[in-house]
Amino acid sequence: MLNLFSEGGPLAMGILSLILLSLVAIFIMTLIKKGEEKQINQSLQWLKSLGTLGLVVGIFFQLIGLYTAFSIIENAQGISPSILAGGLKISLITTLYGLLIYVIHLVCTMILRRMH
Repeated sequence: MLNLFSEGGPLAMGILSLILLSLVAIFIMTLIKKGEEKQINQSLQWLKSLGTLGLVVGIFFQLIGLYTAFSIIENAQGISPSILAGGLKISLITTLYGLLIYVIHLVCTMILRRMH
């Protein structure tokens, strides 16, 4: 797991991890407080925003990785298909993490809506 974190890039994976931690913290605080309807709606809006942000940031860093990889490939001569496939595989790590954050957001939202 730590290997994926370092391959995805410390900056990208760090930002995505902060988004995930914020999402989970808001979810847990909402569960503990069991506040009024207005507070729950605000929490749901925050969860929605953080879930979407995680997805978009993951895609953004994938595009940065692909741009960098293609720039290197453009300047290199004789790139093997296995090197190209390895680069493409690594570029997907941030998108997968962003999708995971989005799925967690969906689950948290469904739980909060069911409980209230």
